[in-house]
Amino acid sequence: MTKNLHFLISILQSNHLFHSQIMFQLQLLLSILTLSFAAQSYSSTSQFSILQSNHHSKPNFFSISVTEFGAVGNGVKYDTIPIQKAIDACSTIVSKHHRPCHVIFPPGKYLTATIFVKSGVVLDIHQKATILGGSKLEDYPKVQSRWYVILAEDAVDIGIIGGGEINGQGLKFVERFDDKKNVMVSWNHTGACLGDECRPRLVGFIGCRNIKVSDVRLIEPAYWCLHVVRSDKTSICDVIIYGNFNSPNNDGIDIEDSNNTVITRCNINTGDDAICPKSSNGPVYNLTVTDCWIRTKSSAIKLGSASFYTFKNFLFDNITIVESHRGLALQIRDGGNVSDMIFSNINISTRYYHPSWWGRAEPIYVTTCPRDASSKAGSISNLLFVNITATSENGIFLSGSGGGVLSNLKFVNMNLTYKRWTKFPDGLVDYRPGCQELVKHQPAGFMMEHIDGLVVKDVVMKWSSDESMRWNNPLDFRPSTVNNISLLNFYSRAYEQQ
Repeated sequence: MTKNLHFLISILQSNHLFHSQIMFQLQLLLSILTLSFAAQSYSSTSQFSILQSNHHSKPNFFSISVTEFGAVGNGVKYDTIPIQKAIDACSTIVSKHHRPCHVIFPPGKYLTATIFVKSGVVLDIHQKATILGGSKLEDYPKVQSRWYVILAEDAVDIGIIGGGEINGQGLKFVERFDDKKNVMVSWNHTGACLGDECRPRLVGFIGCRNIKVSDVRLIEPAYWCLHVVRSDKTSICDVIIYGNFNSPNNDGIDIEDSNNTVITRCNINTGDDAICPKSSNGPVYNLTVTDCWIRTKSSAIKLGSASFYTFKNFLFDNITIVESHRGLALQIRDGGNVSDMIFSNINISTRYYHPSWWGRAEPIYVTTCPRDASSKAGSISNLLFVNITATSENGIFLSGSGGGVLSNLKFVNMNLTYKRWTKFPDGLVDYRPGCQELVKHQPAGFMMEHIDGLVVKDVVMKWSSDESMRWNNPLDFRPSTVNNISLLNFYSRAYEQQ
């Protein structure tokens, strides 16, 4: 990643268009690098340093096995009580000795209701061990906001490691299987929540600090998979996330109102949004995502749509997005402001899926508009897209609104190929949720509205000459709403599809 960033800095320094922004970009890169190194080294200044044991010496942490408290691990009998007893015993050790404690899960399948992780406790799941989430309403607390298989609240120096699996048994929550989109069970009859999104999440950290989730598999969540809320200093690395491709709302990683988060070397294959920052009750600052592979029927990267507060200082680098409905998406609907972000070294493939899923095969989607009459438009500014390669069934969509113009957007060194390979109909622009919903519109390379300040430099755009494409417009915009455009070394041409 460091090599890529040095190359990125060289591009900015050599590009006269960016001289007025050089200090901003360098300061942003410096802050992101500082954050990345901090995420790797904060363990040395917190209790996480004790987790770095030497295999040739006595471990520097305490450990307790769940089997010591009676867990059987047969996947049939609930092991909730022995698991919680092991966590509580570890917590007592942490309080007494001021050293971390690992709760060990030996090989087996451990069926459980909600378990609560406490400060200083690390769940160490053997690579042949699986924690199975319960599928009954009574397996979860009365308050819907605490419906998780594993939950940490107001805890510090906590983690999940070990190479094992946490499985939400999400297929047990499918009421009717459908290749277009599964119909899911909803516990809304309880009154705990409304609509069809009334199911338990898999793993949650609420109001926590110094979180490490590493080398685990998070499989088949019934709802969101990994949820980080109002938390600070989170490291998520070498995590595999898998959710049924036809199940809605099984997001991969949701970063909500949380700051200083690093996500790296993750593989996410799921139906709904893969990595999704949200600002519901507070801002989201300093998010770094690198070296990830993503496939989804929704957005691979999506900011929003909960967007009441600021998103600032984000870096997305060296990411592969495969056969997704939407690649890089900003879906700002609640008045929040977005600024100072870099998307670099990203390979994107986007295609159409059934229109019940949000998305229209856009490789890049940057939008801000009011969700409804009670909402206001937010602003989006200072975005850099550099070293992007995309093959897609639709073009890039950039849409501000009357009350929220997009400003200072830069697209540098990009290779865009447009062709059709599915049989889903095109000819629609997707503003969902809210705004104008779905609107008829012919495809184009760049579709733009309500923009003030756009640079397109060293961009090659190719589209299939197949007559079924019906594309003949590389740039689609109304001059009355799009101002201050600079096109440098922009090439657009048709090609013969093989």
